[in-house]
Amino acid sequence: MIEKLLIANRGEIAVRIARTARALGIRTVAVYSRADADALHVASCDEALPVGGDAPKDSYLRIDAILAAAKASGADAVHPGYGFLSENAAFAQACADAGLVFVGPPPSAIRAMGGKSAAKALMVEAGVPVVPGYHGDAQDIATLAGAAEAIGYPVLIKASAGGGGKGMRIVARADALEEAVAGAKREAQAAFGNPLVLIEKYLDRPRHIEVQVFCDAHGNGVYLYERDCSLQRRHQKVIEEAPAPGMDETRRAAMGAAAVRAAKAVGYVGAGTVEFIADRDGTFYFMEMNTRLQVEHPVTEAITGQDLVEWQLRVASGERLPKLQHELAIDGHAFEARLYAEDPARDFLPATGRLETLVFPSDARIDTGVRQGDHVTIHYDPMIAKLIVHGATRAAALAKLATALERVRIAGVANNVAFLAAVARHKAFAAGEIDTGFIARHRDDLVPPHAPVDDTTLALAALGVLRARAEPDAASPWTRLEGWQLNGSAHDTLVFADGERQVTLVAHFVTGGYRLMLPGGPVDASATLGPDGALAAAIDGHRRHADIVRHGAELTVFQGAVARTLVVVDRLAAADRAGEGLGRLIAPMPGRIVAVYVAAGQAVQRGQKLVVLEAMKMEHTILAPHAGVVEAVFFQKGEQVKEGAALLEIRAS
Repeated sequence: MIEKLLIANRGEIAVRIARTARALGIRTVAVYSRADADALHVASCDEALPVGGDAPKDSYLRIDAILAAAKASGADAVHPGYGFLSENAAFAQACADAGLVFVGPPPSAIRAMGGKSAAKALMVEAGVPVVPGYHGDAQDIATLAGAAEAIGYPVLIKASAGGGGKGMRIVARADALEEAVAGAKREAQAAFGNPLVLIEKYLDRPRHIEVQVFCDAHGNGVYLYERDCSLQRRHQKVIEEAPAPGMDETRRAAMGAAAVRAAKAVGYVGAGTVEFIADRDGTFYFMEMNTRLQVEHPVTEAITGQDLVEWQLRVASGERLPKLQHELAIDGHAFEARLYAEDPARDFLPATGRLETLVFPSDARIDTGVRQGDHVTIHYDPMIAKLIVHGATRAAALAKLATALERVRIAGVANNVAFLAAVARHKAFAAGEIDTGFIARHRDDLVPPHAPVDDTTLALAALGVLRARAEPDAASPWTRLEGWQLNGSAHDTLVFADGERQVTLVAHFVTGGYRLMLPGGPVDASATLGPDGALAAAIDGHRRHADIVRHGAELTVFQGAVARTLVVVDRLAAADRAGEGLGRLIAPMPGRIVAVYVAAGQAVQRGQKLVVLEAMKMEHTILAPHAGVVEAVFFQKGEQVKEGAALLEIRAS
């Protein structure tokens, strides 16, 4: 068995690997970037060594630094987790050359499957069906355009060297191909260091189904059933489940056998995932093989009762697979929801910020690499945690998922918890009517348009503030602020900022509570506030429960999975704030300018592309909000910008 393991990754997977390794008696070594010096994965390991600067290319992607850390710590094995170097054949080879056990497949298997184009050619030889497409080395636009015409629009452009939605574009018309290819190549280069792309036929309403495979060095190979990963935004998975709904045993066995056949065709060893795309008629095609553990592996663990990281460590130590195919069975159903720092209302734009509050339900499995007080930064994927539930049936597991999401509490950074809960409660999702277009099709249900905070939420916010003021020190009558006065009626005035809107409330103190003068009229209310922010309120006799979290002037009201944040305005200390400047377009997040399409003095039309910002390995296009003339451009291609920085200024025409 491996004795000392260096974990060449960060985040929740590094924490997970450390936990399993410890249970097997293996000592662990973390590596960390400058930005991750105090990260949870560092605290989870026995030792930790620095490997460079903030950005992945300066730290986690540095093979020399990782190998130096392994040598300095005396580790005899390296686990790459997923992402970063996990599918890098050169890294696997460098580990072998250094006498280190690489917890993953041999370099030859990574090379065979690492390029999507070559992998598809191998699958054709192995008798595995593939999606019609172009997987060649010629990358000039004429060749790609000819291939797209031959395949037939719409087509899908994909990065040949990676996944996760990076470098992926759907192209519906020939005149949009060249620009889409350029963007995909830039994104692929930034994410994977390889600009090669391939083109495939884009299937209408497909399902994304992947099969977990495992092989050992003794010729054994099994599949641990399938996962449905169809629920995606920006071509990235959001909720995964196992087994796939509607999958019959015949099709399951056929896909599983094809997956094992694909793995054995390249001499695979370790954990891998064979991804298929399934058409509505039941036909399935090989899409790609991820030569690593997947983010969504916990749902497979839940339905099989197996620890896949333990399997990895045992197989890497030369042992046989813990179980063979006839010893594996499906038990119940499982869901995984990915909690991201992102804003669903802004096309799921990634967010950054401090996790002021981070509370998870105790009856769900939580895989996370962050703690309350940590920062979500520009440098890495914005996933906060994975929430996993298991039930005897799909319906039971889905009910658990919805309930668990409604008890998650995240404040300080925009997040997708309410969106995930809306998916879990959606009738079409409950019915298993899912495909990769589900979110776009039901967007109005899942991401309702922003609306001003309603009177109930305002009342709960006011009650939270009033009750917090009422009992700062129960032992001292001088600090109690319950509104008593000798003459006249006592009242308090509260001002909340709800975005650009300001709301002034008057709270009259009455026997047993308050009369709140809300925008929609007065209500009688009372409440008790627990030390953990749990508010039990009665508003005109209607009893309600909420959680109130306050950090500085920001106050967040949680009602189920829905959180609304208000700013408590100090009327005595309020000061004028400088505006952002009429007609200025602001960077929605920190990042790097990768393209500037306009110059000062240029006329633009509404919706015209102005600037492309790269952040968190994804591109975000800034569009003209109205027709006008560009007055000034404040940044050039290649420059870094901070969140809130003015990118350019447009004078409306």
